[in-house]
Amino acid sequence: MLVNYTDIWTAFLQTLTMVGLSLLFSTLIGLPLGILLVVTRKGALLEQVPLFNVLSSVVNVFRSVPFIILLVAIIPLTRLLVGSSIGTKAAIVPLVFYAAPYIARLIESSLLEVSTGVLEAAEAMGATPLQTIFRFLLPEALSSLVLNLTIATIGLIGASAMAGAIGGGGLGDLAITYGYQRFDTTVMIITVGILVILVQGLQTTGNLLARKIRRH
Repeated sequence: MLVNYTDIWTAFLQTLTMVGLSLLFSTLIGLPLGILLVVTRKGALLEQVPLFNVLSSVVNVFRSVPFIILLVAIIPLTRLLVGSSIGTKAAIVPLVFYAAPYIARLIESSLLEVSTGVLEAAEAMGATPLQTIFRFLLPEALSSLVLNLTIATIGLIGASAMAGAIGGGGLGDLAITYGYQRFDTTVMIITVGILVILVQGLQTTGNLLARKIRRH
């Protein structure tokens, strides 16, 4: 094996950093965006159809761009924000642009699953729009939100591995640099194995957490 286990551990930590930070920033963008997509649609709590149409179109545009193309397309912006187009920090920028619209749609889907009876109950109790959103809508959708954010996190793991194609660091970069370019099959097997275990662990944890929330 051409690479040592210290390099594998470093790449694993880089992947966790990329996924963790990009998930945080993507959720900070995607959560309010997803809420707006629900409450501004026709007949909704804060109906603003023009705003809904604009937001929905913007989300659709970003979601239609393949991640590998997005990586290259926003290189000037990435350089402007972090001072470089390669490395772990640089990979976080396109990951956020990739995941935020996806998370917004997942949030939207979860919130639309909430029964209209819950909203009617909130209205009957005289709740304000903000109270309806944060005390009724989001708590009722919490289990579904956990599952959908788990899906988004798994998607980010795959995207972070793809970021290795342009020197983004992490397990993907390690697999390409050593496993593919230097024909080291062992490194390929190890990196794929780590990614599989990581995904399985996250999915299992997300399922258990969502099940626990549903019971309360």
